[in-house]
Amino acid sequence: MSRFDEIYQSWMEQQIAEEKSPRRRELLRKGLSRGSLDFLRLVWFPAIGNLDHLYPEYEVRDFNNGYRYLDLAYMPGNVKGCIEIQDYRSHARDIEVSRFKDLCMKQSLLVLDDWLILTIAYLSIRDDPGVCKQLVLSFVGKFLSSAVPFGLHWAEAETLRYAHRLLRPFTPMELSSHLQLSEHRTRVILRALLEKKLLEVASGKQRYRTYRLPGDHVQSPFDPHR
Repeated sequence: MSRFDEIYQSWMEQQIAEEKSPRRRELLRKGLSRGSLDFLRLVWFPAIGNLDHLYPEYEVRDFNNGYRYLDLAYMPGNVKGCIEIQDYRSHARDIEVSRFKDLCMKQSLLVLDDWLILTIAYLSIRDDPGVCKQLVLSFVGKFLSSAVPFGLHWAEAETLRYAHRLLRPFTPMELSSHLQLSEHRTRVILRALLEKKLLEVASGKQRYRTYRLPGDHVQSPFDPHR
């Protein structure tokens, strides 16, 4: 049994044991969809390394006092993230009008209830897992973007938030434009964050070209500086 299988099995057992809703408990006992399972195995776990703060088949109420279920809810602390895995056959080509309307309503209700939504096509999990991993890192970064170490200069704190929000490594020139500071001042800020080990060099040896958060090693195909 792989490390993922061990963690997944323990995670599912805990979800079932702690669930009070008989509706969701029954859904969990039936097992996750192929899309959700492949997403966790091939994308989320390799990118994040754990299944913490994830809740499969999460139950929410709608305006009509009915129940809806999210493929995966991500809720670290008091924030709410929804991950939906869309299958091409059922959600695009052969979808019925009523089902399409219901999906649009579901997403609208979630947005109005302050959920941050990440939609992943099942075909992308199979064909573009690297892109999906980068999307996941950026999605998780949205929840971490306001959590920066205490005592940082405002520009250092905003640099870390900026790095969390991006899908790729960034250049000093890009950061300079974002902070509205000179490139010289921006490089001073980057050196300070390197010394504090809050950033690392992504490319360049004698003259550093791009920077990233520590451990953010998934290479994005959108990176123009590769």
